[in-house]
Amino acid sequence: MTRIKLFGVRNEDKAFIEAWSNKHKVEVDLDEDLLTCETVSRVKGFDGVSISQQIPLDETIYKQLHDFGIKQIAQRSAGFDIYDFELAEKYNLIISNVPSYSPHSIAEYTVSQALNLVRNYNDIQQKTAEYDFRWQPDILSRSIRDLKVAVIGTGRIGSIVAKIFAQGFDAEVTAYDIAPNDDYRSFLTYASTINEAIQNADIVTVHIPASKENDYLFDETLFNEFKPGSVFINCARGTIVKTSALIDALDRGLIKGAALDTYEGEKGLFPSDQRHTAFNDDMLKQLIERPDVIVSPHIAFYTDAAVENLIVDALDATMEVIKTGDTRLRVN
Repeated sequence: MTRIKLFGVRNEDKAFIEAWSNKHKVEVDLDEDLLTCETVSRVKGFDGVSISQQIPLDETIYKQLHDFGIKQIAQRSAGFDIYDFELAEKYNLIISNVPSYSPHSIAEYTVSQALNLVRNYNDIQQKTAEYDFRWQPDILSRSIRDLKVAVIGTGRIGSIVAKIFAQGFDAEVTAYDIAPNDDYRSFLTYASTINEAIQNADIVTVHIPASKENDYLFDETLFNEFKPGSVFINCARGTIVKTSALIDALDRGLIKGAALDTYEGEKGLFPSDQRHTAFNDDMLKQLIERPDVIVSPHIAFYTDAAVENLIVDALDATMEVIKTGDTRLRVN
């Protein structure tokens, strides 16, 4: 019987793994630990490997997997920047990801966070907690319909976000993408540059992948182009945003608020339980404590549909490699 080893398994994964295992008559071994130099020995005797983690792999792991006869690693996420493709090639390992597991989930979460920022949710909740029930100018908001939205990146997720704002709220949507899609021009207008897209926007939301070209794309220079009083949402990748520059823009009152589901220093933190540790990430602490920032631990995708798709697509990709020597989801 084919045997697959899964690392980084969480409780919510187990029912979907069991269902897939029973359907395909494949033995799947569940491990809550991550794949590390200390745990890689557990792969011996298995035919395939799937992991869910943000911690990079040491060369020792690539070599050990190769020595065990493993041909692939199936990443249970869209992001695959933890992998060294040169090492993967050196040890003949195919790396796969799950490029689209629930774009609607992330898009819906993005729009909800934009609403929270525009409608002053944090401030209203704080005042209510203090039994201050007055209607006051500082919690007065505007209708989304009257605002301009800039969507940076119109792929699977960004295009849905744009459609919700345009067709759901009747808002004006401007977008920027290095490869504009003519099919979307019925509900958005493409700007020729990212600066042009954000300059007059009341809401700016980003949906682009992490890459060397996109590292700190949103820096001091770009935040200075924002319309005063605008809000910023990042449900994409933390490394896209230079956090210190965002904090400076907030401090200067240039940006009214930000919602961050990703953070540049999140590796090893999202997801984890830090309640009983000496938490020393001062920048993240500052973000969490700010009334004008909403922080969440990379959970925009976190719906039952997304969890199931991550499991099923990763395991399907693993079986593809085992049976055929390749997979349509490979990224290297």
